[in-house]
Amino acid sequence: MTTVLLARHGLTATTGHVLTGWMPGIPLDDRGRAQAAALAARLAPLRLDAIVSSPLERCVQTAAAIAEGRDGQQVITEDRVGECRYGDWTGRPLKKLAQERLWRVVQAHPSAVTFPGPDGESMPDMQHRAVAAVRDWNARLGQDATYLICSHGDVIKAIVADSLGLHLDQCQRIQADPCSLTVIRYTPLRPFLVRMNDRGGGVDDLMPRADRHAPNGAAASDAVASDAAVGGGSGGAAVMNGQDPREPSAPSGRQESADTRG
Repeated sequence: MTTVLLARHGLTATTGHVLTGWMPGIPLDDRGRAQAAALAARLAPLRLDAIVSSPLERCVQTAAAIAEGRDGQQVITEDRVGECRYGDWTGRPLKKLAQERLWRVVQAHPSAVTFPGPDGESMPDMQHRAVAAVRDWNARLGQDATYLICSHGDVIKAIVADSLGLHLDQCQRIQADPCSLTVIRYTPLRPFLVRMNDRGGGVDDLMPRADRHAPNGAAASDAVASDAAVGGGSGGAAVMNGQDPREPSAPSGRQESADTRG
C-alpha cells in the first residue's frame, strides 16, 4: 500500500479573506509558521520517502518546515498539485466573489465551473491533474512508500473526492483546514481514506507494519492489501499493541462474547 499524506499549507495574512490563487509573494504569517512547526513535530517520528509541494510560497514554506531536521531531505515542487487557477477571480475579496452568480455554481456544481479569464481553469481539469500527480508519484515511489504532498484546500478536497469515488460536485462536503492532515492509502483494488482534516492526531498508525509482508518475506498479496475491515476493524489499537488486526487476540481465560458488531 502506498500511503499519501496530504497537508494543506498554514495560514497566511489573506487566508479566508482574498482568493490568492497563484499570486506570488503570499508567505505564511506568524500563525502559519507556528502551524507548520507543530505539524512538523507531529510527523517527526514518521519516515517520509518524499516531500512534494505545490510551487507556491505558502506550501513550500510549510513543506520546508516538515523537511527540516530530516538529514537534508529536499522538497520537490510539483506544478500539478498547485492551486486551482482562478483566472479573473484571483486577488479579489471573497466577500465580493460571493455576490457573483458563478459563486453559487462553485458551491453546488463545481464540475460545471471554469473560472473566467484567459488563465481560468476548470475544476474538473484541476482534479484531473492533481489526481494524475498522486498516481504518478505512487508509481514512482512504490507500494511500500509513505510520502507527503503539501497543497491547497480545493486541490485536497478534489483528491479526497476521487479517492472516495464521489462525483466532483460532492467535494464541497469535504473540509481541509490550514495545516490539517489528510491520509489516503492506495491499494491495487481501492484507496482507503484513513484520516481527513486531522489537526492533532499522532502518527503511530501510519508507521510501516510487518504485516504488509507475508511471513516468508514476500510482499502480501494484492487481495489482502486491498481488503476492507469487515465489522469495522480495530483501527490503530491493535497496531499500537504490536498485534496484526487480522489475527485474534490471545485467550484471556474467560469466555468472550460472540458479538461481532463494528
